[in-house]
Amino acid sequence: MGVPQQRGAAAETLAAAFLELNGWTIEARNTRIAGVEIDLVVVRGRTRALVEVKSRGRTDYGGAALAVDRAKRERLRRAARCLVERDAFATRIDVVAIEWNEDGAAVRRYPNAVQEGA
Repeated sequence: MGVPQQRGAAAETLAAAFLELNGWTIEARNTRIAGVEIDLVVVRGRTRALVEVKSRGRTDYGGAALAVDRAKRERLRRAARCLVERDAFATRIDVVAIEWNEDGAAVRRYPNAVQEGA
């Protein structure tokens, strides 16, 4: 496993721990829904979130939060629609952005970061 893959795996582990500390239960990691790879599927109460984890070591190109492009947003929406059709859980799409720096990492969660029509 190369350095970018190791950093990505570490970011997903950090994001999962962050979400668990905030009351979410990890339902799945690196799973496929409707042909779309989802980093994390988390549940709290009757709400499910598909979580896209983005990690960056530099912020001069907009940072991790802005790294979810239009094509990825559409794929995430397709996966969410598939889950909504299957059960009664409210399903949303969140982004967890991790920016590595000399002091460690800054973790930010963006709930409902991807919505229908956006």
